[in-house]
Amino acid sequence: MADYTLWGRPGWGSTIVEAQLELYGLKYRYEAVEDLFRTPGAREKLEKVNPLAQVPTLVMPDGSIMSESAAITLLLADITGSDTLVPGAGAPERATFLRWLVFLVANIYPTFTYADDPARFVSVNAARDPFRAATDAYAQRLWRQVEREAGTPWFLGDRFSALDIYVDIMTRWRPKRGWFEIETPRLFAIARRADALPELADVWKRNFPNS
Repeated sequence: MADYTLWGRPGWGSTIVEAQLELYGLKYRYEAVEDLFRTPGAREKLEKVNPLAQVPTLVMPDGSIMSESAAITLLLADITGSDTLVPGAGAPERATFLRWLVFLVANIYPTFTYADDPARFVSVNAARDPFRAATDAYAQRLWRQVEREAGTPWFLGDRFSALDIYVDIMTRWRPKRGWFEIETPRLFAIARRADALPELADVWKRNFPNS
């Protein structure tokens, strides 16, 4: 079987899929994407593979394209036949897992999409900073909601899952780990525990070399 190809950028959302490929032991090639906001031609290059020009974009062994990290998360679990990262049908944690997986990608993840480059959505220059501030504040309210539902030592309690990978990576983004340590200590503890997983040490080093 041919390898997977992951189009990604270090530290971006593609890291979520990269970590899963590593944990499943799936062979893949990493296709580095230049900064989609600042590098001329980077968006056009990725658009040839994924018209939305977003990472992660995963090229499957048969050449088909998968995007959307939550969809990839569920698909990889199906392909591998493993419940290591996604609780299987009938597992008591499955409903909680699905709820918060979709919550993260449908509610919190878009706040980065909008606020990372407000110029794409706000035409008036003077309104961009207030727009970003309001979006970031909204994200913080959502994180506090997630905090109230988080278990220990992992999000689902005793069971490690892909949710813990999301928490690890997304808490490295705005408002950064210092805020999470103070405002959402359970999520911070999950992230720090995931930081220490030896199976993901190389992934963290490649994507977050300064942390």
